Amino acid sequence: MKQRVIISGVIVAVLAMAGHAMGQKDADDEPTALMNFLVLKDENSKPVRNASVIMHAVSSHGKQERGDLELKTNSEGKASFDGIPYGKLRVQVLASGFQTYGDDFDINQHEVSITVKLKRPQGQYSVYDDHPRESNPPPKQNAPPPDQKDNKPN
Repeated sequence: MKQRVIISGVIVAVLAMAGHAMGQKDADDEPTALMNFLVLKDENSKPVRNASVIMHAVSSHGKQERGDLELKTNSEGKASFDGIPYGKLRVQVLASGFQTYGDDFDINQHEVSITVKLKRPQGQYSVYDDHPRESNPPPKQNAPPPDQKDNKPN
């Protein structure tokens, strides 16, 4: 009797594990994409070498998921990776002396090519800096309109 209970327990455990394994998503069955990146300078379209291309998966709620992948561009400004699962992907590109680039992409085909043009940093606007005066400044609020100035009775 004890032996039957043990055998029955083992059979139930094996069937439970098999059912659990059947319900899991197999990563090998998911379609993946080949990602090709080309990073160029915005002002002259020359390649940017050693730029960091960082890829993050994005959940269906728009949140960045844990884990990322970082690539470096070669001397031609190119980087590629094969095996990115279909879905939302957040791409960031960082390079010394350039503004950071970031955008989300919907990966839904086998091969995706992305060209990024990096800009140089721009100066910040400050009220403390000298700025050229406008050629036509707006009229002062307390001054009468121009057509009513000269309408004084004589």
